[in-house]
Amino acid sequence: MSEQKSKKGLTVLIFGVTVIVVFILGLFASSVIERRAEGVSRLQMVKKIDKWESRNEVWGENFPNEFESYLKTLDTTFVSKYAGSIKRDYLADYPNLVILWAGYGFAKEYNQARGHAYAVKDIREILRTGGVEDSPMPATCWTCKSPDVPRLMDKLGSPKAFYSGSWIDKGEEIINPIGCGDCHEANTMNLTITRPALIEAMERRGRKKESFTHQEMRSLVCAQCHVEYYFAKPDNYLTFPWDKGFSADSMEAYYDNIEFSDWTHKLSKAPMLKAQHPDYELFMTGIHARRGVACADCHMPYKVQGGVKYSDHHIQSPLNNISNSCQVCHRESEEEIRQTVFDIQDRVIEIRILAETSIAKAHLEAEQAWKAGATEDEMKPILKLIRNAQWRWDWVAAANGAGFHSPVEALRVLGTSIQKAEQSRGMLSVVFVKHGINIPVKLPDYSTKEKAQKYIGLDMEALRKDKDNLLKTKVVEWDKKAKARQGTLMEYNK
Repeated sequence: MSEQKSKKGLTVLIFGVTVIVVFILGLFASSVIERRAEGVSRLQMVKKIDKWESRNEVWGENFPNEFESYLKTLDTTFVSKYAGSIKRDYLADYPNLVILWAGYGFAKEYNQARGHAYAVKDIREILRTGGVEDSPMPATCWTCKSPDVPRLMDKLGSPKAFYSGSWIDKGEEIINPIGCGDCHEANTMNLTITRPALIEAMERRGRKKESFTHQEMRSLVCAQCHVEYYFAKPDNYLTFPWDKGFSADSMEAYYDNIEFSDWTHKLSKAPMLKAQHPDYELFMTGIHARRGVACADCHMPYKVQGGVKYSDHHIQSPLNNISNSCQVCHRESEEEIRQTVFDIQDRVIEIRILAETSIAKAHLEAEQAWKAGATEDEMKPILKLIRNAQWRWDWVAAANGAGFHSPVEALRVLGTSIQKAEQSRGMLSVVFVKHGINIPVKLPDYSTKEKAQKYIGLDMEALRKDKDNLLKTKVVEWDKKAKARQGTLMEYNK
């Protein structure tokens, strides 16, 4: 009897387990079917996208995951030790920079770049682009700020036509901030290069765009903008100085060979170079590039939502997303990884500050040498050293990441910057002695941004008034025309 009860109990148990297993398998199958449907639905476009569509929200109708993550670039709350998404006033943090850029727009205002969604807003508001009365910048300055740029290049018929004219002239056409159309083909979402300067630079180096692998493209779409460039005369044609290589030394040789300068320094009279943001070039000399890592691997790591795998378009510092970025390869704890990055950056920043301090003194001492009666022949080799010292400093300082992308190369380049700056100061001492000037010469107080800007002759009140005039008149007109033309004007564009 007990044996029959035991068998009956076992049968009930097996039946119960079978029911549970079947139920779980049913849920799993249902989930798989649902997730597959989600994946397939991404190939079924809600609407066809025009080839030159520049409104990110229109692309977002077909690709909501990417668009929603892109909107997170509006978040300005993340603070890293040296950067992050917040707005930092670098001139206030490092007043030496005002002296380094005397006579150039960066001495007026220079801030930490915020997220891509702020690209148009920030270039409109920065003092460097001027106002209604003073708008010195060429139209070329818009090139990296908006998917309206390739649209407008097509509309005007050529890149050259786009580059011509002033920055203010193109303002009513450049409305939508950096986004989908800058890096993707409409409808297919294939990565593509929309800025001719990159294609032209690579072709001069013997590479055709058809030869780029998908992994290379995951860096090259970033390299359309995160690079060093200059405006070739007389048309302000956007050009990358890569013909001799990607290093600071090779680009310096390129510029010296064509006798190019961005401006003449107001104090020292040196023919100066302004590095833009050579992130790609510095990255190419580092360990991550040598290991085949792409920009997107760290700054746009993959995410999985439902049955869909996609790149996170919250393009940001990996330090705000260590688990998805760094820990895919590195097995240390988040705190260990963060501290390793800070240790590297601390060392680079320490040497960078030594370089900019030395260069600032060189400019001020050169100004005193001119006042003492120094000749062109005496000053020419000195000014060349100052130019090259500042270029090398700026090649590291202007790149994002505080040297982390290639710390060994960053420190090497900063070391040569200090060497050249101090060599110029040694030669200036000889000039002072020759002209009967006691050394060390007395230098002005430039310990704050305000003191430095006053010393180099900037009327900050007038500059801000002119900028406010632009924002209240021209920019209002630009947005009205854009809304009438495209039907919408997203809040984040304003």
